[in-house]
Amino acid sequence: MKKDIKIPQVVDVFMAIVHEYNEVYKCFDWNAYIINQQNNSLEMVMIVSKGFDEQKSTAVMRKTIEKLPAKSYALIEMIPEEVLQLNNEFSVTFFSNNKLFDKTYLFPKNTASETTIEMIPFLNKKGIIVG
Repeated sequence: MKKDIKIPQVVDVFMAIVHEYNEVYKCFDWNAYIINQQNNSLEMVMIVSKGFDEQKSTAVMRKTIEKLPAKSYALIEMIPEEVLQLNNEFSVTFFSNNKLFDKTYLFPKNTASETTIEMIPFLNKKGIIVG
């Protein structure tokens, strides 16, 4: 029966960790974004994130976005620098064209740093992106 279930592949939806200046606190922060480059909006987006390695793990964070328009992005959460030293996993579930999609994005530990970031054209910000 499980073999009869068709799970569509997620395309043109990405996660990014961006290093950007915080005007309020006058410092640089690391922020996680979801990027929708599809021609369709994403609906009922549920994002579950956590940081982990062999010895440590963070609390599980949950974020919902009712609708993410086509060709847009949304800020998910600020990531403390200490958490970047862990694996950061984002499980994303959403509806698009009345179909359910699910994908897990993984940023391995220490991959987000000032030496590894590049310009992300769609955001016009520096960071790292996985998809």
